[in-house]
Amino acid sequence: MGRVVTLFTGQWADIEFEEMCILAKKMGYDGLEIATWGNHLDIDKAYSDSQYVEWMLETLKKNDLVCKAIGTHIIGQCVGDGPDPRLDGFAPVKYAGKPEEIREWAIDQMKKVAVVARRMDVDVVTGFVGSPIWKYLYSFPQTTEEMVEAGFDEIVTLWAPILEVFKENGIKFALEVHPGEIAFDYYTTEKLLKKFENHENFGLNFDPSHLYWQGVSPHIFLSDFRDRVYHVHMKDVAVTLDGKAGILGSHIDFGSLRRGWNFRSLGHGHVNFEEIIRVLNDMNYSGPLSVEWEDSGMDRIAGATEASAFVRKADFQPSNVKFDEAMANK
Repeated sequence: MGRVVTLFTGQWADIEFEEMCILAKKMGYDGLEIATWGNHLDIDKAYSDSQYVEWMLETLKKNDLVCKAIGTHIIGQCVGDGPDPRLDGFAPVKYAGKPEEIREWAIDQMKKVAVVARRMDVDVVTGFVGSPIWKYLYSFPQTTEEMVEAGFDEIVTLWAPILEVFKENGIKFALEVHPGEIAFDYYTTEKLLKKFENHENFGLNFDPSHLYWQGVSPHIFLSDFRDRVYHVHMKDVAVTLDGKAGILGSHIDFGSLRRGWNFRSLGHGHVNFEEIIRVLNDMNYSGPLSVEWEDSGMDRIAGATEASAFVRKADFQPSNVKFDEAMANK
């Protein structure tokens, strides 16, 4: 029996939750990583209305599905980002153009989701934390070490009270290391974990796709941070540099063949999932393998159906015998 295969609903939040459950089961999934936007999990309603939570759980059960994680990516982004007009699309309309109120709303939502997760018997919340210094990525105009340190410290200050609520409720927060976050690659992840003093409720949502196109080896990252990996995304990407496209994307929309890289449906990109599974086996990871399906060049139902089968095939079990034991002289 392999690991539970789930589908992250973030890219499917236009579909009503009950219909999403029916579709996910039809596509071959065991469960969902439920997004907290669109037509899926309403945090305020779940926080104040026990009947709503019961309905969510009953709907999952009726479709023979489980929920192993709750996704809070767009909310968490609003906690740690600097003022950014793009956040208006993530927060309620009444907060548009009010960055401080957006942040207050997001902090309140993140505290509430820890309580909601406990009520739904979910142990992990995935998401982003934002970054007040992402605009300093290229370091020109010159970026001082003090500016970088201040950015990391600001994230810790903003998230420490949230993590206390997570701790009170026995919930782990798993940051998806991702461009646009304070931790976006190997060394920034290492730095952030140290800043949080390895807080037991703060860990990682491992997603190989965001690492691969940056040139970071996903399986090495996974192995080195194994003690902090609380959740795993299965997501593929293809790097197709052709001498024209740059690795930074050229401000060209995802899916365009002019880009130097694109997210691909599982098995259609360049990520080596065998090496990842071998590390997961070595670290005794027993959590879900959650498909985050993103491929602008493929029908999503066909792609996600194929992806669930791909994960099951890729997820081989470790051996319980040494292959050369039979040759030993007893």
